[in-house]
Amino acid sequence: MAQVYMTDAERGGADPGGPRSRFRRLLAARFGPGTWRRGVLLALCSVAVALLLVLHSEVPNRVGSLGSLLETFLPWLGLALPVLLILGLIRRSATALVALVLPVAVWLNLFGGLITDKAAPAGGGGLTLVSHNVNADNPDPAGTARDVAASGADVVALQELRQAHVPVYEKELASAYPHHVVRGTVGIWSRHPLTGVRDVDLGLGWTRAVRATVTAPDGPLAVYAAHLPSVRVKLNAGFTAGQRDDSAEALGLAIREEPQERAVLLGDLNGTMNDRALSPVTSQLRSTQGAAGDGFGFSWPASFPLARIDQILVRGVDPVTSWSLPRTGSDHLPVAATVRY
Repeated sequence: MAQVYMTDAERGGADPGGPRSRFRRLLAARFGPGTWRRGVLLALCSVAVALLLVLHSEVPNRVGSLGSLLETFLPWLGLALPVLLILGLIRRSATALVALVLPVAVWLNLFGGLITDKAAPAGGGGLTLVSHNVNADNPDPAGTARDVAASGADVVALQELRQAHVPVYEKELASAYPHHVVRGTVGIWSRHPLTGVRDVDLGLGWTRAVRATVTAPDGPLAVYAAHLPSVRVKLNAGFTAGQRDDSAEALGLAIREEPQERAVLLGDLNGTMNDRALSPVTSQLRSTQGAAGDGFGFSWPASFPLARIDQILVRGVDPVTSWSLPRTGSDHLPVAATVRY
């Protein structure tokens, strides 16, 4: 009589390969033979994206400021993830799909917290701040001024003011903001008195930063309005940011020497919080968008925002909420935040 032998699996016993073996066989059954051998190049691309996310600070700035360029648009590396997912599915490669877990985890660790709304619970009090690069070529400065005033902010900082437009802004903002100062191409408007006004030297030969003390109901607050030099992306020179980086050093020194415990910086820094070149400033201050914002808060260009280069940074006060305002006649979106002492 022939004997019949049954495996453990046929008898319902344990699979000697364990859960890992069953997982591999499941993928092989789903994607077909060779599922682990296909897609090695896609897997390497996933690893490369993960390494760029983790080691972005190691990308050198010596040639074309490539490190700063990468860091300016770092969140957008996430666009590679759905592309790699689709290609992995088309290729029917388990290797590519498993490798994709690595950059997804890294991206979520870096930027996942920015996707959610981090605003503090509603409550009374607080000071609302607005910063806006109004664009020297703004075709409607009066309308832009009215839009800014409609925000209800307590303190407004404007950058890239054209001298011919300054009287227009002063006229339109006068009723809401009885106190203001304009120095060079930047200005501060406030509902509360301003004292201790002085220029901040950014080493440019003309004024693009000013400092004042706002005498708010809850106590004095040092307010800096600043516009760091622009950067350019050129095929023959890469990311040219030398002037901006030097000005960031000068601005960081001024903030370091600020005697007021509470201080805010409202300005167009022409760089993001990830950009290492801005560390003289960003290492001393906290981003309201990072602490209490809803989403990434991209502010430029206004037609299709790709980066948050307009910042509200604070020290000695607590961010409550942070957001971007609707588009005006400028190529930047205004940014706003509410803070509490």
